[in-house]
Amino acid sequence: MFRWFRDARRRRLAEVPFPEEWERLVRRDVAHYCMLDQGEQARLRALVQVFAAEKHWEGCGGLDLTDEIRVSVSAQACLLLLGLPHDYYRNVESILVYPSTVVPPERRLGIFEPSGGPLEPTQPILGQAFPQGPVILVWDAVRHGGRHPESGHNVVYHEFAHKLDMLDGASDGTPPLRDRAEYRDWVEVCSREYLRLKHLAEEGRKTFLDAYGATSEAEFFAVATEQFFDEPAKMQRHSPDLYRVLREYYRQDPAERVGRNTCGA
Repeated sequence: MFRWFRDARRRRLAEVPFPEEWERLVRRDVAHYCMLDQGEQARLRALVQVFAAEKHWEGCGGLDLTDEIRVSVSAQACLLLLGLPHDYYRNVESILVYPSTVVPPERRLGIFEPSGGPLEPTQPILGQAFPQGPVILVWDAVRHGGRHPESGHNVVYHEFAHKLDMLDGASDGTPPLRDRAEYRDWVEVCSREYLRLKHLAEEGRKTFLDAYGATSEAEFFAVATEQFFDEPAKMQRHSPDLYRVLREYYRQDPAERVGRNTCGA
């Protein structure tokens, strides 16, 4: 019964006319929106209306949470869902947005942890995704990534790729896939590309993927997702197999959209 009410509510939300101001914000703040065809844009608008309404939003560090923030984050997060069967990121309840770079508080030792050595120092972050918790984002990074895909870095794509990865209960760089054949192909290609990136990063050599992707398999998937959407032609050129498995997973072909502008001048 609860599911029926939820689905009916979602249908009503998606059928409400998209506010003109939201349309203006998406066109300005999410460069990928104008690369979508009209059908894709309509689907994204419907996703945004449900996502923005269902999630709990918090402005932190003195940030005044505005429609611009909600719409920009929602549109970028939902772009990843455009071709996927989904439940609007069921593992995301809350989104916490800070104005600029966040330095997490110093971690305390657990009860059973030895106290002999120093703790690793906390590092500034632009975003963070927790398996059983919220997504944390930094607004100035969100805005820059949405407007400038040529940078190849997008904190929303990165953190929400982690949330897709976590849907099967593990953060291991492999999101839920369709069948065994897709899993075999995914593991073969992604393992090879991850190890290659790790080897090059250890040697201090640059590649088309950010070296942060060599940190772990989970970070590799998140970094590759950023590259797949923001610089698809570069990925297609340097690693056609990696581009192919991501295209088959996301059921989108960003390289085909490059140079398209469906929003006019």
